[in-house]
Amino acid sequence: MARSCAICGKVSMGGFNPQSSGMNRVRAHRRMQPNLQPLVIAHNGNPTRTLVCTRCRRTQLKSAK
Repeated sequence: MARSCAICGKVSMGGFNPQSSGMNRVRAHRRMQPNLQPLVIAHNGNPTRTLVCTRCRRTQLKSAK
């Protein structure tokens, strides 16, 4: 299973680490992962434990109040 948000579908993103030394400024590849947290969501009346990004988790908890 890919590490993605169950609500918005956010997935990992590729990028570069900045290099501060050297003349050619060689860029090193890196991978930025979404901050996924477990959350119990009621789906069709059944509580299901899913991985959700923190932005969606925050919105879910806000709307529950």
